[in-house]
Amino acid sequence: MQTVNVDIAIVGAGGGGLRAAIAAAEANPNLKIALVSKVYPMRSHTVAAEGGAAAVIKEEDSYDKHFQDTVAGGDWLCEQDVVEYFVQHSPVEMTQLERWGCPWSRKADGDVNVRRFGGMKIERTWFAADKTGFHLLHTLFQTSIQYPQIQRFDEHFVLDILVDDDHARGMVAMNMMEGSLVQINANAVVIATGGGCRAFKFNTNGGIVTGDGLSMAYRHGVPLRDMEFVQYHPTGLPNTGILMTEGCRGEGGILVNKDGYRYLQDYGLGPETPIGKPQNKYMELGPRDKVSQAFWQEWKKGNTLKTAKGVDVVHLDLRHLGEKYLHERLPFICELASAYEGVNPVNEPIPVRPVVHYTMGGIEVDFNSETRIKGLFAVGECASSGLHGANRLGSNSLAELVVLGRVAGEYAAQRAVEAQSVNQSAVDAQAKDVVARLEALHKQEGNESWSEIRDEMGTVMEEGCGIYRDQASMQKAVDKIAELKERYKRIRVSDNSSVFNTDVLYTVELGYILDVAQSIANSAIERKESRGAHQRLDYTERDDVNYLKHTLAFYNENGAPRIEYSPVKITKSQPAKRVYGAEAEAQEAAAKAKEQANG
Repeated sequence: MQTVNVDIAIVGAGGGGLRAAIAAAEANPNLKIALVSKVYPMRSHTVAAEGGAAAVIKEEDSYDKHFQDTVAGGDWLCEQDVVEYFVQHSPVEMTQLERWGCPWSRKADGDVNVRRFGGMKIERTWFAADKTGFHLLHTLFQTSIQYPQIQRFDEHFVLDILVDDDHARGMVAMNMMEGSLVQINANAVVIATGGGCRAFKFNTNGGIVTGDGLSMAYRHGVPLRDMEFVQYHPTGLPNTGILMTEGCRGEGGILVNKDGYRYLQDYGLGPETPIGKPQNKYMELGPRDKVSQAFWQEWKKGNTLKTAKGVDVVHLDLRHLGEKYLHERLPFICELASAYEGVNPVNEPIPVRPVVHYTMGGIEVDFNSETRIKGLFAVGECASSGLHGANRLGSNSLAELVVLGRVAGEYAAQRAVEAQSVNQSAVDAQAKDVVARLEALHKQEGNESWSEIRDEMGTVMEEGCGIYRDQASMQKAVDKIAELKERYKRIRVSDNSSVFNTDVLYTVELGYILDVAQSIANSAIERKESRGAHQRLDYTERDDVNYLKHTLAFYNENGAPRIEYSPVKITKSQPAKRVYGAEAEAQEAAAKAKEQANG
């Protein structure tokens, strides 16, 4: 096994990993940084993000407004000190991206353009047409190659992190091109591997996003926080799960049921706004959890349409926007709808349905993006920074990658310098144990197939931990995942080749995502309330007395995770009724009147 010695090792080369690498290199040019990724960086999942990144820019906007939108959108489960930091630093990072070459879309006068996004009271979503993730990732990648101290390990699959005396000390990775192994010793490790949505069958995530980093930290004793909160994006294509960006609705697209009726007005998001004139926090610009929940209600009422394959959908109608506008502002959406559904949005509505899109929960980290293990950091969707609470607002996640990616990189650089001497023999012994586990997997005897277990996992998670849940459905998921974890021990790996052995790769990935699925199901069944993306049919109200707290799932090698709780940090926004549409406007007017009366 090859050995490489660096100061910082980063797992994942998407937006969060690249921003952390750049920040670490700038913080201390003398540090050696390893950037380890399953794929070439430009194939990371960040590239799939379409809509934009949130940051205050308009004169009538403010940090406080962005803060209030985010905390209310997260149903008051956000860590409010983190939200305050985020909203203040996001504009700085957007400007930095522009300096590095990110081609933000502009208005006719040359100013940066911003679009409407769901759950936000004012336009603040910076965008680059409808390929924002691609341009953001390309900008970060092109910037990263200017730093010679960043050494890339492309197409390397991390098998485990190494920890000695409660301090991160590196990782073991497989070179997938050769089948060889490498031990990367480091004094700080950053996990930036994306979320765990592939625990569900119908999702928007790329095939590489299999919860690897979540599981690795989890198995080393770091709790996974708030895993029950899984976001369904309201508008995915019915056969593939490919996303129709929220930017479609921000530009004026509407959602209609089988009768052509704009049904969102019936679910606390009305009254109906004029077609082609979207209004912030009304109708199609409600938060994702509420828009997805409205679809479920329409489905129960029999108001959805059936595709040729029998999938229930509603229609995303963009026709009123016109051909010129669509090809200028949403060109990629037109291309995707045509390629995957045979629909030209200029002339026809697009069939859509909710699809699992984002895990609000993740690896528990503190204000500095560090876990309970010293020198182990996490950033992006794999991390639970507390920014998103129980429901993420669209466009906050791309901004999070760069704001907190910089934080993680800077503090990792600090930890790498401060690190005490390491017991290298103990670290080497751990690395050998990782190799032994891999060899045992090759020799494992059984008759189970990773593909069958993965399919059964995806199905039961959809059924048990969907948009709406109840005790019986979640218990079914809990029991089934426990059964699948036992069956996993009997998977037979039939391919013993060295080069790009996907049989081994998919088997190891399945072990990771089963851990994630179990943490989601077991966390969900213990939260006996409805909040944000966690909606129960048997506990329909939010319960701040008993559940204004974070769920912590601790790994148990021999069974279900241990569930504990931790307090939510509230700095200035006390929990209130979460409202949108006309009700939100009335609430704001009452608050202003009260303020003036007291003033």
